[in-house]
Amino acid sequence: VQLQASGGGLVQAGGSLRLSCEASGRIFGAFAMGWFRQAPGKEREFVTAISWYDGSTAYADSVKGRFTISKDNAKNMVYLQMNSLRPADTAVYFCAADSFRRLTTPQAMSLIGYWGQGTQVTVSS
Repeated sequence: VQLQASGGGLVQAGGSLRLSCEASGRIFGAFAMGWFRQAPGKEREFVTAISWYDGSTAYADSVKGRFTISKDNAKNMVYLQMNSLRPADTAVYFCAADSFRRLTTPQAMSLIGYWGQGTQVTVSS
């Protein structure tokens, strides 16, 4: 099982980027996918997650109203549309797969079963 993230880049504050994550192979026990980010010198943090089955979503307060997660079940793809980007959004963004509960529980981050490689998002002021 592999998760392949793409779409990062450099953008000015106020701009937009769209990240993609493709899941290849069969993910046992993974019922949701999500995005996390890690800024230099900081811990990895939850950004958003979406359930494969009913589309339920969850967002970190810092991105609500600006970021939107979506999915394409047929393609095993998850997308993160990021609008109104801020310099504080600069980080390496990682996609992940596991249960919705595990993705959205901070204390369970170390238990998440599948991670993609990161993609760098840099927002200039």
